[in-house]
Amino acid sequence: MLDTAAPSILEQARERRAAKRRPFRRARRTAERIRLMGEAMDLVRPEEVMHHVEAAVSERRRFLVANHNLHSLYLLDRTPGLRAFYDKADLIEVDSTPLIAFSRLTGVNGKGFHRCTYLDWRPHFWSVANRLGWRVFYLGGAPGVADEAARRLKAQYPGAEIRCRNGYFDAKPGSAENAVLLDQITAFDPHILFVGMGMPRQELWIVENLKALPTCAIFSVGAAFDYEAGVQKAAPRWMGRLGLEWLFRLTADPRRLFARYCVEPWFLIPRALSDLRAAGK
Repeated sequence: MLDTAAPSILEQARERRAAKRRPFRRARRTAERIRLMGEAMDLVRPEEVMHHVEAAVSERRRFLVANHNLHSLYLLDRTPGLRAFYDKADLIEVDSTPLIAFSRLTGVNGKGFHRCTYLDWRPHFWSVANRLGWRVFYLGGAPGVADEAARRLKAQYPGAEIRCRNGYFDAKPGSAENAVLLDQITAFDPHILFVGMGMPRQELWIVENLKALPTCAIFSVGAAFDYEAGVQKAAPRWMGRLGLEWLFRLTADPRRLFARYCVEPWFLIPRALSDLRAAGK
């Protein structure tokens, strides 16, 4: 009688291939990791982000993707609990062309293509989600916005299954609304969880609920579905590559973003000077 509990020859071959890949991925992650402005970040291209995410999804591993920009660095010292989110992240994108430019002053070989954010890897992501039939849960946005974004995305990528929930709920740990939401996410069993409730609310929600979330790839993505729904207009990607996306956004919403782009960076001067001293500049 055959032992049905024993792995098949095909399963054994898959496991051998996976075992060969694991040390390679660990070596790559070590090479990608840098420290900039005193914080850990990863120099990865958008396509490399998808490489890591696709591998994690195929192996059913939890994979937390964070991002750093000047705003997040400013918030780190002023937001209790935020550092715990970055400590748990498996990958930390550099979502800032100015940070990439500054890295070269410290001797780190950052390039323009290392700037990563949702809009940079969006087409690649949705093509993969469409091809592999990923289940994608998006949490965030005003009522109706994410639903419209999902409708548009579904028309373009019918192979992906998309579920949404707006960001207007009692997010306190232990609240009844939060418990219902966690049950909804668990029942959907997503391959990908996008959380877009603005920084730092989205990061704090993720780290506070991480143990209760299903095993999947988790991203903090800000206004990603606002762009998809047409509620906000994304800057042309050439502006992002030139480091001018902040100017586009500031012009579009000066009242909300003036302090972020014109005041907060001044508070990062001590971090920058510390990096330059360490680099012997």
